Amino acid sequence: MSFIHSFLSLSAPQVVAVYGTLSDLLSVASNKLGIKATSVYNGKGGLIDDIALIRDDDVLFVCEGEPFIDPQADGRAQEELTGSHTDWLTLNVGGRYFTTTRSTLVNKEPDSMLAHMFKDKDAWGNKQDPRGAFLIDRSPEYFEPILNYLRHGQLIVNDGINLLGSPALLLGVLEEARFFGIDSLIEHLEIAIKNSQPAEDHSPISRKEFVRFLLATPTKSELRCQGLNFSGADLSRLDLRYINFKMANLSRCNLAHANLCCANLERADLSGSVLDCANLQGVKMLCSNAEGASLKGCNFEDPSGLKANLEGKKVFPGVDMEGSQMTGINLRVATLKNAKLKNCNLRGATLAGTDLENCDLSGCDLQEANLRGSNVKGAIFEEMLTPLHMSQSVR
Repeated sequence: MSFIHSFLSLSAPQVVAVYGTLSDLLSVASNKLGIKATSVYNGKGGLIDDIALIRDDDVLFVCEGEPFIDPQADGRAQEELTGSHTDWLTLNVGGRYFTTTRSTLVNKEPDSMLAHMFKDKDAWGNKQDPRGAFLIDRSPEYFEPILNYLRHGQLIVNDGINLLGSPALLLGVLEEARFFGIDSLIEHLEIAIKNSQPAEDHSPISRKEFVRFLLATPTKSELRCQGLNFSGADLSRLDLRYINFKMANLSRCNLAHANLCCANLERADLSGSVLDCANLQGVKMLCSNAEGASLKGCNFEDPSGLKANLEGKKVFPGVDMEGSQMTGINLRVATLKNAKLKNCNLRGATLAGTDLENCDLSGCDLQEANLRGSNVKGAIFEEMLTPLHMSQSVR
């Protein structure tokens, strides 16, 4: 009869078929394990002197005459006998598994928290999950660069620097490095963060930089570009919906055919910009400066009823908005002096207190528009779709 058994020695485990006599078993064990086997023990340390005592799937221990030592009962003793202190282990960091060696965690930074945790087995009473992985309640995203640094001494992180120059990922890794006491990495990270800061001259953001930023941002995330400098940038035909451009410098920008639906352009500088045929449904442009800008053929009209808000002093002096769809738009107290509004649809628009001096309103649809208190001195109303009556309280 033959059996399949696992043999363990101080050198390495082997799985072999056992048959014949005890002498045959010792001979097979000697050949497989490369030792001169003289004794066989069962898993509980009992000496086996007859092959009939061996049961199926027993784990047997063989030796060359030394006393039986249970490696499972005293793993530290076996480490000392084998001279091995680089055993593999698995870490469960915030639900993500990392496999590494004890020497990786200990040797690079011997004074760190990780070194103290794993220098001696169970010195810190490390908790383990059902799979035997050591539990560490930290962020796996930030832990991975730290582990790589301990492996080869190089700082490697993904490109996580956002448009504002705030290195979110680097800052997160720096916080973890401080937590674990990885002193040499802290210095590397502080230098990397300093080098990632934007130039102090606040140079304008280019189209290439901005498109790269847009592609890296989830569509559901709020995109805040408050106060940024886009002066002279080509942002034409881009999807810029719901972006917050409040107080941003967009002077001389090319925004033609861009989708700015529900964008926030409050107090933004749009002077000299080109927004021809742009989608401006529901846009917020309170107190923005669009002096000398071109908004030909723009669409401010939202079928859902969301009204564009362009209210404010000195909004569009000299602007060219010829042919734009502005049904229901709010231009209350706005300055449109010398603006070109020819053939615009201003039906139901709020123009109360608006300065329309010397504006070209020929061909405009002003039906149901509120012109109360507006200044239409020198304005051109030829070929208007709806006659302008003094009852609308203009001045």
